[in-house]
Amino acid sequence: MTQTKRGTALITGASSGIGAIYADRLARRGYDLILVARNRERLNALAERITTETRQMVEVLEADLNDPRSLAQVEDKLRTDASITLLVNNAGVGTHSALLESKVDDMAAMIALNVTAPTRLTYAAVPGFVSRGHGEIINIASIVSIAPELLNGVYGGSKAFMLAFSQSLHHELAGRGVRVQAVLPGATATDFWATGGLPVENLDPAIVMPAGQMVDAALVGFDRGELVTIPSLHALGEWEAYEAARQAMLTQLSNNTPAPRYTVVH
Repeated sequence: MTQTKRGTALITGASSGIGAIYADRLARRGYDLILVARNRERLNALAERITTETRQMVEVLEADLNDPRSLAQVEDKLRTDASITLLVNNAGVGTHSALLESKVDDMAAMIALNVTAPTRLTYAAVPGFVSRGHGEIINIASIVSIAPELLNGVYGGSKAFMLAFSQSLHHELAGRGVRVQAVLPGATATDFWATGGLPVENLDPAIVMPAGQMVDAALVGFDRGELVTIPSLHALGEWEAYEAARQAMLTQLSNNTPAPRYTVVH
């Protein structure tokens, strides 16, 4: 049984994994959907199931966000469809390979999908959200945004961008009716790992969360108005201390003289 209609959620990377679960959960909350991904067959199957089970309207938008023309089509949809109230920037790719084992063209493609695409989509959506006085953005980042040593550096850097982007957007837009959430999943049981060259079966089961549980937890954080949600972090106090220390430094990070430790001693 769905709740009151909440407008339309546009979800990228929606054909499988985390994106498909967000589609299911948001439809059950009363959102109509626009599902964006490259695989039309999977999108159609998902749309048919969700429509049957929830009676929500589901639109399929086949698009490769690494292709400028496809990306522009999704941007245009976000600019012109006033029913859209929620953007879920979920599409992304990763790898566990180190720099010396990676091809720079592959890394550039990763940056295009993980950084450039969500940036352009957000720029397309936000003016309408602000003009209507309401809108929500969920950015799927990763724990490597704060622990970049754990995986490939380009992947970690791309997810650090998503976290910083979300924090800055919140600072700019919270007073204008736009809510932002950055979700930092740990290892999650999806085909993300196999696509990156390391099937999830090779990971320690103790660190891998089922995708459904991850999304459900993230939505609890969303309901609570969290800016940053880390579903797998049990010790909340550690994050609160980390963030408090970061906030405490903000007014001290720019100065007109070097810190004494950098003064040359003759």
